[in-house]
Amino acid sequence: MAQPRIITILPDAAALAMAAADHTLEILRATLARRERAHLVLAGGSTPRAMNALLAADPRRSSLDWSRIVFWFGDERCVPPNDPESNYRMNRETLLDPLGIASHQVHRIHGEGDPAASAADYGAVLMLELGDVPKLDLVLLGMGPDGHTASLFPGTTKAIGRGELCVAHYIPKFDRWRITLTPYAINAANSVTITAGGAEKADALEAVLNGPREPDVYPAQLIRPRTGELHWFVDAPAASRLTI
Repeated sequence: MAQPRIITILPDAAALAMAAADHTLEILRATLARRERAHLVLAGGSTPRAMNALLAADPRRSSLDWSRIVFWFGDERCVPPNDPESNYRMNRETLLDPLGIASHQVHRIHGEGDPAASAADYGAVLMLELGDVPKLDLVLLGMGPDGHTASLFPGTTKAIGRGELCVAHYIPKFDRWRITLTPYAINAANSVTITAGGAEKADALEAVLNGPREPDVYPAQLIRPRTGELHWFVDAPAASRLTI
């Protein structure tokens, strides 16, 4: 049974990034207190970029042994790793390189390859490292103004096969292939954090949290960890239509 969601509303984008960064550290520290390694899934977007800057700077930087973190990615655009649109590039420049993370700690999605083959390969690596039902420790996600999360866009979710961990699909409005973890993979995690900031996301956030269940219209509704925690961090403009 899915666990209750926890929703935290912050006054602005800066407070949102700070709260989400501190929550990330809290989850990772608690995990490392129990085990030698923690598995963290990174996201793309403006809030993750701001979070990365906070995590890579003191005092947060020195509050965690980053050599014990294994990094994964929730989704990727099908571009080379140095392309300006690459989620890997953004995270490498803003977090991984500033922290001096070793290459063997990072599992990137190979967006430059054949989309379907790269998705299958990523799912295989997840199973190799974490078992048939990979249990990631913390998955960081954002939500777009259309209610998408990771690269789960409206109209794409019905085609995902049961038990698939990572898939590729073509997004017509961007004329781009995307590779993404599936709800099956995400919902197996110990903890999931979704951030949403900005007034342009207010309608979608209200629909995702309080509207009728329409997951192929609002894919973020599919994110409900089976036994783990779900935390939403949203700023006041994004939360302006919420009735909670």
